[in-house]
Amino acid sequence: MTDFKVNPDLLCIIPAEKHSVADITSILEAHPEIKFVSLQGVDLAGNDTDEKIPIADFHDHLENYLNGQAVQTDGSSVVLPGIATLNDGKVDLVPDVDVVWYIDYNYEHLDSKTGLPIGTLRIPSYLFHNDEAVCSRSVLKRSAEYFEKRVTEILKNSKDLCEEYGFEPEDLKKITLITATELEFWVNSPDEKISTEQLSISQVLKESYWKRTKGVVRTALEQVIMILDLYGFNPEMGHKEVGGVKAAVTSSGDFHSIMEQLEVDWKYSDALQGADYELTARILIKEIFRMHGLEVSFDAKPIPGVAGSGEHTHVNVVAFLKDGRRVNLFAPKDLKSDYLTRIGWGSLMGIMKNYDLINPFVSATTDAFNRLQPGFEAPTHAVASIGKDVLTPSRNRSVLLGLVRSMESDKATRFELRSPNPHTNTYLCLSAIYQCMLDGINYAWSSGKSAKELEAEFTKPYGTPSDYLVQDKLYRCEDDIFEDMSEDQRDKLFGAPAATVYDSLKHFLEATGTTEILCAGDVFNEKILSSYSHAMLDRWQYELLDRIVPNNLRKIRSYTKKHTISNPVDDEMWSDIEKVKHDLAKNSSENTSIFTHIKNSLESKDLKEISKLQIKMNREMLELAAMYREYSDNQI
Repeated sequence: MTDFKVNPDLLCIIPAEKHSVADITSILEAHPEIKFVSLQGVDLAGNDTDEKIPIADFHDHLENYLNGQAVQTDGSSVVLPGIATLNDGKVDLVPDVDVVWYIDYNYEHLDSKTGLPIGTLRIPSYLFHNDEAVCSRSVLKRSAEYFEKRVTEILKNSKDLCEEYGFEPEDLKKITLITATELEFWVNSPDEKISTEQLSISQVLKESYWKRTKGVVRTALEQVIMILDLYGFNPEMGHKEVGGVKAAVTSSGDFHSIMEQLEVDWKYSDALQGADYELTARILIKEIFRMHGLEVSFDAKPIPGVAGSGEHTHVNVVAFLKDGRRVNLFAPKDLKSDYLTRIGWGSLMGIMKNYDLINPFVSATTDAFNRLQPGFEAPTHAVASIGKDVLTPSRNRSVLLGLVRSMESDKATRFELRSPNPHTNTYLCLSAIYQCMLDGINYAWSSGKSAKELEAEFTKPYGTPSDYLVQDKLYRCEDDIFEDMSEDQRDKLFGAPAATVYDSLKHFLEATGTTEILCAGDVFNEKILSSYSHAMLDRWQYELLDRIVPNNLRKIRSYTKKHTISNPVDDEMWSDIEKVKHDLAKNSSENTSIFTHIKNSLESKDLKEISKLQIKMNREMLELAAMYREYSDNQI
């Protein structure tokens, strides 16, 4: 364990305005502890590359790097199936000079001359294959540029729309997409086990939510906030989330048996920089807690039966004017009379109508779907809340998307998408959101409808025809959809949600023209969508075969008979347990187990059948766990 302390004198970033040969040379010469350079590309699975280029080599070729010279890597090192193939695998890494570069320090390796930790200059970069940008960062860059160009065109050609915001078309300087994320994660002391029952009880009693952090967790969390500030994140807060148990105290006053859920938030930035920040934050958080002897998990559902970790994603659009003013394009002139502007309503309608095109980038793993279950303040169905009335901002935590507003500031108006998790590929998720927003904006503008007319269309009752939205679907709900509705009612009103990775991605596989919205402006293309789909489906299948089924088998084997004296109640409960265990895992002359069916379907690549079997397996595993708890509780 390292005695880590925050050093405010360390160089943490090189801002975009300092990316000249002279500035970079001067900065690096003044900081000899920075020994390496790494180009950080992000593949379609959200993995970031890392390599160690000696700083001397970087100096020798600095001008070439700044002019877009590529560093080559092998396609086997990145996830780009169908693009970087075995017979055409060369991939180029090209530095992005328009975003912040940051220093990644190894606090366990000190420079012998300066006594400072060895640093690696991490440069966010693009992945090119055959001169075509094919990475997650490049998709988001194209999406932001296309969105901003299209909205600029709309405003430049709509004097009355500009007047709603209090400026003239010629006053407009640029449009910028704004984003921020709320990052949740679990920390725990290694090698110590805490039961799900303890965690579940603590969650129900709200023993952790926003409570005071203590001991090493407090120290690490405070250091994370301080470090994020040095890296230019402008952190807003860090706090305990709903999950966790009270840590025990040793005789020496130290805390052990640590299992806590935390959240860290920082202020908004433009789209590409915001996604880079989120990736950087995960690295910093993991390293700082590790140096205090704590493990960090960014899994969406690291512990079954307990709250998972989300990464609520906030988006809005800002117009920068030539006179220096900033105008939130979602916020109406009169906050007490209207929820949103025409652009705001169009954006909201675009997201909610086309969420089937966004979800594949939000929930692309079994872990992600495990989190999106009723009972844990995680969304399950595509429905939005805008507030019970225009004077009462939304506080509904059971919906997919909430409209965030404040009566005191128009800058606060934005959308909060509650479905992403810490392993969501934020680059592709934001890209899909912006493409769908733009589809709705195009409709809102071309329809000629007022904000009130668009509001009426979005808040229409179920079964009411619409020019843009689906007739037999409800898009707005202010009720608790879990407490006030059955699952069948939710499915009918909001549409049945995807339950597996295959369910989510099948729209891309069917190639029915539904991807035109994503491909508009050449943001996505069929090659990117196909590569992404195959990457996620391959991972889904490998995890099922090599992790999920084996883990479930271990659980089943742990459900052993406990009673030794026969009695009708115990005998009947155990008999029922045995039947489910056999259905899941035991082959016989009369029965082929679900696990074997899954393995056979995986071999034949029957994706639809695999999806059905996974749903059945998940249902029976939950049923079995509940049955065994009831049986165990009956033992004395």
